[in-house]
Amino acid sequence: MKHHDLALSRRTVLGAAAAASLAGIPAWAQDKAPIQFATLLDFTRVYTFLTDEYSQGQQDYIKLVNLEGGIEGAPVKLIIKDHASYPERGIAQYNEAKAAGAVFFDFLSSPVANALMPRVNEDHLPMIAFAHGRADAADGAVFPYVFPSAAIYRSQAAILLKYIDEKEGGLKGKKIAFVHIDSAFGKEPIELLNRMAQTKGFEVKLYPYPVPGTEQAATWSEVRKNRPDKVIIWGAGPGQAVSIRGAVTNGIAPKDIHSVLWLSESDMSAFKGNEVVGVKRVTLVNTGTGSPILKRIVEKVVNPGNGSGDKKRVGWSGYNIGVASMAIGVQAARLAVQKLGAPLTGEKLKAGFEMLKDFNAEGLMPPLTITAKDHQGGGQGIVSEWDGKQWAPKSDWASAYQDVVWDLIKEDEARAKEKK
Repeated sequence: MKHHDLALSRRTVLGAAAAASLAGIPAWAQDKAPIQFATLLDFTRVYTFLTDEYSQGQQDYIKLVNLEGGIEGAPVKLIIKDHASYPERGIAQYNEAKAAGAVFFDFLSSPVANALMPRVNEDHLPMIAFAHGRADAADGAVFPYVFPSAAIYRSQAAILLKYIDEKEGGLKGKKIAFVHIDSAFGKEPIELLNRMAQTKGFEVKLYPYPVPGTEQAATWSEVRKNRPDKVIIWGAGPGQAVSIRGAVTNGIAPKDIHSVLWLSESDMSAFKGNEVVGVKRVTLVNTGTGSPILKRIVEKVVNPGNGSGDKKRVGWSGYNIGVASMAIGVQAARLAVQKLGAPLTGEKLKAGFEMLKDFNAEGLMPPLTITAKDHQGGGQGIVSEWDGKQWAPKSDWASAYQDVVWDLIKEDEARAKEKK
């Protein structure tokens, strides 16, 4: 298929998805003004490893919400567009969605989210930045309308370090290789790792590899020379499987490989049998279809033939993260309307986010408590291990070293002020 045909196909799919989000509203609600959520995502350039699956979860969850009565009787409509991780395109789409009445935004792209953080603050329109974007977005005093709503990247690195320290023989005296994509995302945990190395007495050595991450051979040759005790890989998409292959080829046991959140079932399917059993990653949302919300999605949306994509992805990591992202937004909207009344505005929705207390989406994710100060929501996660078929939890929901995480956020903010 030619490139322009692919682009046309994608536009057709997005148009159908946007129409379906409203067409799926039950007859009882079609005469009521919908609450509009804008999911302006990257379907075609950088985040292609994730976005289809993530958006599928979002769409299926919103269909479930509408089948179950909407938000206090009002249906939810998704505005779905592709910005391809171009900030200027994301800004234009944001302006269009804002003019159309959207009160909640998701960009699933660090470059686009970072570009729009000041704008949503000015416009008083909340955005979710689930597990992506800048660390200082966690500080609600600085970015009152930005809600990471999950463990930011430094918190994820802290969770991995605490697991190594408590479950894998300790950190003191160990050599840890941090193998990362050479981008802002890849560099995000470095300050946390360096700070913890000082306090915990381990050595951390950095091994960047070039974007997009498909060529890492020289990097892993250097890692092998240093003979690390543990490896943390920090990439996304196809580069993650390349990292695991590079590690194993250079003599690193799978049990000593630890990853950021972005290591999916499809990434692991590149390996055969038991060759990578033991690889670990941070997990922020439970996988599978065993949670009550997923069971209802399967029963009421997928099985009747109204799902938004490939059935096999229902319950996968990216799909469930998409479900969680919308569950958080819907619950915040529901609390806002219950306490502050309709119609829902950006200011009311912000207040609804800050009313979230121990919200876990019926067991889908760790308990989330958002305050006016903490928009990360506590920074909890678990460490999961690949068992050859799925990600099996190896710890309980918990956060790690949050005092250090917040010290670094404050240092970021101080540096930003100095530059002004």
